[in-house]
Amino acid sequence: MNRSELINLIREKQSFLCIGLDTDLNKIPSHLLKTEDPVFEFNKAIIDATNELAVAYKPNLAFYESLGVKGWNSLARTEQYLRQFNVFTIADAKRGDIGNTSKQYAKAMFDPESSGFDFDAVTVAPYMGEDSVQPFLEFDDKWVILLALTSNKGSDDFQMMTSAETGSRFYEEVIIKSLQWGTESNMMYVIGATKAEKLEQIRNLVPGHFLLVPGVGAQGGTLQEVAKYGLNQDCGLLVNSSRGIIYASSGEDFAEKARDEAKKMQVIMGGVL
Repeated sequence: MNRSELINLIREKQSFLCIGLDTDLNKIPSHLLKTEDPVFEFNKAIIDATNELAVAYKPNLAFYESLGVKGWNSLARTEQYLRQFNVFTIADAKRGDIGNTSKQYAKAMFDPESSGFDFDAVTVAPYMGEDSVQPFLEFDDKWVILLALTSNKGSDDFQMMTSAETGSRFYEEVIIKSLQWGTESNMMYVIGATKAEKLEQIRNLVPGHFLLVPGVGAQGGTLQEVAKYGLNQDCGLLVNSSRGIIYASSGEDFAEKARDEAKKMQVIMGGVL
């Protein structure tokens, strides 16, 4: 999905909602555990209930990798199922290694002839620099979503360090430097919703880029604050909610309750677009 297609999708659905499929066997409704593939059955029900309201889905690969081969099969089935819907798909993998290794990681997420996967985007850690990111940018109509300012407590350990030379924070240096690598059409940035007060400043650095904003809901970030400081003329936001939507209920009505929570967010989003 290219940039114009993503923008048109947001306008069509009046939504910039991304649903995180952080599917945990310990949290999904117990009746699904009797099925052959509980993770996929849970994901399928969530997708069926919410695809009219969401523009993107983001499986967090750790929840699948931890289950070994069964988990990879559930992920593959989920990604293939999503292809029938008009949605943007993100592999939340947080990859980042030397160029030769990153090339293989990129093929794993973007090359269906090699791996079977055909995600639209992958999250990438920039710590190792340009050559660790570039292989992901070599695929047409695919996106790198670069970790910039995250919402976890430990983010202050490095991201908020100040450069003695420039006076900029480390996350600002990451954004500025990475502008030499990609464009508004193939690079986004992860900006945690709990850092919403920084969004206005970040928008000055990347006025046209899309921002993937996790942390709304369970982690305490507010959608209204994110929209206030993060929206641009093309929307420029994908706001992710995982636990707040997919675990809205632990009963047999889990998909219905997930839709209710997604609808609440979509209504707010439609009101600000």
